[in-house]
Amino acid sequence: MTDHPRNPRLLSLDTLEQLIVSGDVDTVVVAFTDMQGRLQGKRLHAPFFLSEALEHGTEGCNYLLSVDADMNTVSGYAMSSWEKGYGDMIFALDLDTIRLLPHLPGSVMIQTDLTWLDGELVKESPRSILKAQQARAAAAGFTAFAGTELEFILFNDTYEEAWDALYRNLTPANQYNVDYSILGTTRVEPLLRDIRNTMYAAGLTVESAKGECNLGQHEIAFRFEEVLATADNHTVYKNTAKEIAEQHGRSLTFMAKFNEREGNSCHIHLSLRGTDGSLVFWDPSSNQRTLLYDHFIAGILATMREFTLLYAPNINSYKRFAAGSFAPTTVAWGLDNRTCSIRLVGTGNSARLENRLPGGDVNPYMAIAAMMAGGLYGVENELPLEDALVGNAYTSGKPTVPTNLRAARDLFAGSSIARAAFGDDVVDHYVHAADTELAAFESAITDWELRRGFERF
Repeated sequence: MTDHPRNPRLLSLDTLEQLIVSGDVDTVVVAFTDMQGRLQGKRLHAPFFLSEALEHGTEGCNYLLSVDADMNTVSGYAMSSWEKGYGDMIFALDLDTIRLLPHLPGSVMIQTDLTWLDGELVKESPRSILKAQQARAAAAGFTAFAGTELEFILFNDTYEEAWDALYRNLTPANQYNVDYSILGTTRVEPLLRDIRNTMYAAGLTVESAKGECNLGQHEIAFRFEEVLATADNHTVYKNTAKEIAEQHGRSLTFMAKFNEREGNSCHIHLSLRGTDGSLVFWDPSSNQRTLLYDHFIAGILATMREFTLLYAPNINSYKRFAAGSFAPTTVAWGLDNRTCSIRLVGTGNSARLENRLPGGDVNPYMAIAAMMAGGLYGVENELPLEDALVGNAYTSGKPTVPTNLRAARDLFAGSSIARAAFGDDVVDHYVHAADTELAAFESAITDWELRRGFERF
């Protein structure tokens, strides 16, 4: 076991039952994370949850893992189609994830796995994909920990006003760069404080809030956990932050690149321990990295181009990759070097790597699973680690990650490493998701085309 037990602010089933019987909880939100990283599910009336759903479960249509961002049914998926009748999946309750939602009166949330009616996990579910890599690490004697640093841009417009304005000419919550500015965060502290305190009550360990570079851009950081808990927390936080922004009459976005200024990043910190809690990334006797750590880093670098689809899953993700933007473009690692895609920080107990490639739109289960699969590939094959990059990675001439979704899709589809790590079913499912987005984008008429072509062509 590790020395990081389950967060004590998460509720036990006994406590939940007491809260329901007393009338303090009347709603149980049952939710899973879909391909796009969104929470989907149902609100159950709490007495019904106790009398029926707790024992017998609840179901949802299997099209929920076969739709696009607009929830349109999409043909071509092996697991779900009109021909197969769009049957049910079981929302399998994970009773280790019961959490209060204090911003929603009388409500708790329980996150779920997805299973077929025979109890078999749905392999294509993001949570199943991460759990498979977690099991692979455990079989090798490791426990993985991760922390995500997620940025958002906050606007003074409501979501409805933003929709009606076609997301143009919105008013950012700050009018200038407030990176690390105390004054700048004070401007929106009532909302930031509400998010922090709500997430603390919901079982996350809050570290800090700080301003960022884009207008109205902020980051709230949380303490690392075992990888599955981190991904669970990440999705709850994204959903809750949007709900709280709405309650404040504002809106926020985690999209990777909202405008031509700085994008929203999601830096992911990752480390391994032995399943007994021992250090495996650091040798205390020599006070330096272990060979296993080097192999792990080498594996992430070796698979980074082929796995970019899991780090940058959307058309917009690739707009963030720009030289000199603090969004990395090169396949390189460095010691505390923010121009590299992999940045090493910490020593001893805190030794960890930071993947700076993902944006705020990333699905955390998929990105962490990709890091683990790549790192374990490096360990299993004892890949040597190249020398650390010193200086500016943007001008180093090192290989770069794919610059658009189609290139990333092709690399992932043709990756034998991805197919060995995740299985053909999973690879083909997410390749088809990329194909769906590409087809939708390539048939859309953009405002850029209208401005350039309406009168002048």
